Amino acid sequence: MPSATASGARVPAVRRRAWFVLALLVCLMLVNFADKVVVGLSGVGMKRELGLDSSQFGVIQSSFFWLFAVGSVLGGWLGGRVRARWLLAGIAALWVLSLVPMAAQVGFTTIVACRVLLGFAEGPTVALAMQVAHSWFPAHRRTVPSSIVIAGAGAGPLIAAPVLTWVIETYSWHAAFGVLAAFGAVFAVLWLLGGGSGPEGARAGDHHVAATALPEHVPLRRLFSTGTLIGMALLFFVAYANTSVGVSWLPLYLRDGLGYDATTAGKLVVLPFLGAAVAVILVGVLSSALTRRGVGNRVARGILPAAMVLASGVCTVAFSSLDRGVPQMTLLVIGACLNSAGYGVAFAGLADVAPTGQRSTVFGIVTGIYSLGGVVAPLVIGRLVDAGTSAAAGYGDGFLVLGFTMIIGAVAALLLVDPDRDAARLAAAS
Repeated sequence: MPSATASGARVPAVRRRAWFVLALLVCLMLVNFADKVVVGLSGVGMKRELGLDSSQFGVIQSSFFWLFAVGSVLGGWLGGRVRARWLLAGIAALWVLSLVPMAAQVGFTTIVACRVLLGFAEGPTVALAMQVAHSWFPAHRRTVPSSIVIAGAGAGPLIAAPVLTWVIETYSWHAAFGVLAAFGAVFAVLWLLGGGSGPEGARAGDHHVAATALPEHVPLRRLFSTGTLIGMALLFFVAYANTSVGVSWLPLYLRDGLGYDATTAGKLVVLPFLGAAVAVILVGVLSSALTRRGVGNRVARGILPAAMVLASGVCTVAFSSLDRGVPQMTLLVIGACLNSAGYGVAFAGLADVAPTGQRSTVFGIVTGIYSLGGVVAPLVIGRLVDAGTSAAAGYGDGFLVLGFTMIIGAVAALLLVDPDRDAARLAAAS
């Protein structure tokens, strides 16, 4: 048996490694969302070069999500069978493979094929990143690390928008894809050198926040019949519909719908992602503080994120009817912040009812479900823009529909999600 001194000496080293791996996961999410936003930033030049209308461009944006769910479920299944070091490095390599052709002259079909491959490869990214992050931290400390990982998603467009806009304006939209391919290759190498899952002891000693001993295995049908997983899936679906519209259509909305020039649009598109990156960490800290004060997980990890998506839906409905100006941008930014802020907390709520050995599978399935919001929302926006009396009117109709959809999904989550109740029921039934 190792001595107490040796065990104590290992604790700081494990903690340092945990935060190093967390930093790599933030970089992973950064590159992941930069890959998503690049088509929106390239939209004007891409539509002009290829002669695309808004419906065709909506197909390109939607195609990213056609196999996203398949990748999510497959990646979640592989997450319990393949070492995270090799799995995430392989995923990054597929990213690079899908981005390289876009750096050259391509047609509509090739663009769609590349986006489908990228979506398939990026499908399991969030689920796997959460699985790895949770393997380094005990249950009562997961909320903040989860939120930090999600903050990387906000930092991706935040950093990428001005940089890639400059690349596009200075060179071409093709060059932007080449830059992202290079960054994907760099991440793959860094992850192989320093990434990986947490110590087996951290996973084996993982106790539920509410001291509820979950069984080692629960049939997936029973897991996904709990109110928490149903409510969280609905919440993620409507929240991700909002996120996908922001990533895919916001740059074009600012330019074609509101009439901002390319430079101004490149700066304004940063604001929602900047606010979201900050808000997601603040809400993670708030949720963690509520847990330490003895507040139940229904409030700290259920009602809290659902209420934020509900408020975001209200903001979306409100700004959809306003003309260009400070009030409209203020509501747009606040809505984006509220929508993104609860992601990390909600994933921690999912972990509360998912047995450790099944967490990767559960995360993958939920990710696959909510990715359908990314399939539907860009297509609906594209159709409504083409059907509108003007681009601005079409975008307004699209955001109005999106806002009401978010409100409905958030209300359902408020009624259904209760991690403590469902964990107790699963434990009693084992």
